[in-house]
Amino acid sequence: MPNPNTSRRSFLQYGVAGTVAGYGLPATTTATEPLPAALTPVIEKLEPFFTPFDDFRDVSRGSPVPHSLPEAKRREVGLTRETWKLDIISDPENPATLGKQFSKKNDTAFDFPALMKLAEKHAVRFSRVMTCLNIGCPLGMGLWEGVPLRTVLWLTQPKENLRRVFFHGYHNDDPKQIFRASLPVGRVLEDPDNVPPVILCYKLNGEWLTPERGAPVRIVVPEHYGFKSVKWITNITLSNLASANDTYSNGNNDIDSPLKSFAATLSVPGRTKANTPIPVTGYAQVGISGVSKVQVWVSPAGKAWLTDDPYFTTAPWTDATILPPPAKWGGTVTDALLKDSMGFDAKGKPTTWPLKLGKAHWAALLPGLPVGDYTLRCRTIDDRGVAQPMPRPFKKSGRCDIEATKITVE
Repeated sequence: MPNPNTSRRSFLQYGVAGTVAGYGLPATTTATEPLPAALTPVIEKLEPFFTPFDDFRDVSRGSPVPHSLPEAKRREVGLTRETWKLDIISDPENPATLGKQFSKKNDTAFDFPALMKLAEKHAVRFSRVMTCLNIGCPLGMGLWEGVPLRTVLWLTQPKENLRRVFFHGYHNDDPKQIFRASLPVGRVLEDPDNVPPVILCYKLNGEWLTPERGAPVRIVVPEHYGFKSVKWITNITLSNLASANDTYSNGNNDIDSPLKSFAATLSVPGRTKANTPIPVTGYAQVGISGVSKVQVWVSPAGKAWLTDDPYFTTAPWTDATILPPPAKWGGTVTDALLKDSMGFDAKGKPTTWPLKLGKAHWAALLPGLPVGDYTLRCRTIDDRGVAQPMPRPFKKSGRCDIEATKITVE
């Protein structure tokens, strides 16, 4: 087996320039190191950066799942743009002091035309990966558009005793099916540095939401896992209660941890020829702590590791190449759409890369190996230099295990 400390230059010994798989690849990945030509075929097969509607994974709840209801029923229960109504009320048991409430019961509910009126002045768009807390891969990457929730909240003229915002969507008028989430009011009213606002979302990738994606309106919380981004939103309750009531808390989940960074593979040959360079690709989920590097490491399968180093911190990791922004974004997203989006400049180009709270593709050309079975691992290094799965290695705050993939060399 080659020296495990094989240099990155030996990974990148076959140079190529040009455009591959929609990616506007530079002539070199650094000032001196060319992109490997052997990576071209696998990069050409990479998924689009933005996920087409039909390719989003779905983990919706409900019996029946609300998006499966016939259109006539969806109209009846307010799940179309023409019939949508939103309650924004004070918590009866822990009331916030409000100057105004919006209620279906009193025929004063907030509706879609009112939302669109606010959108004329306040609409925002931002990219964000949608990920389930307990699933090890993203459900899809989207460009989400909506009105900041705080803009709507201020319409209630809150005065005092407001500490938390509770919200839930439509679930068949069955209290046992209601899926709840919540946020401290401070997060709704003010955004952390470089994080978009919480929004009432009505568009994805420049198109109206479909029922599967939460139409007509859903919540999107940029920095949190998907359980906070409740679909088919119908009720917002403003409360003086300090504690959360999230449905996900009932499953021993950490409901406050934001999105984590991690790497995973997309294309790895299960079997390959001896002494032939091995092209691999993957993606990095860019969590709240960012991603500065993706690294890979190949070791003989079954080889024992140090018991006091469960996260392989002393392994001979080698830098992979994080691919640049794509020339074609996919998912009906164009530069014209991006130029008015948060995190992009006037030409529709990202102001930083990789985009935080998004994803990025990576590639590496592994050196040829002798006959045998091997394990490929990959990991991220965040913007503070912290390696995956740290600083939060616990599964209940989001999956971020170091992936291990088998390669057989014949």
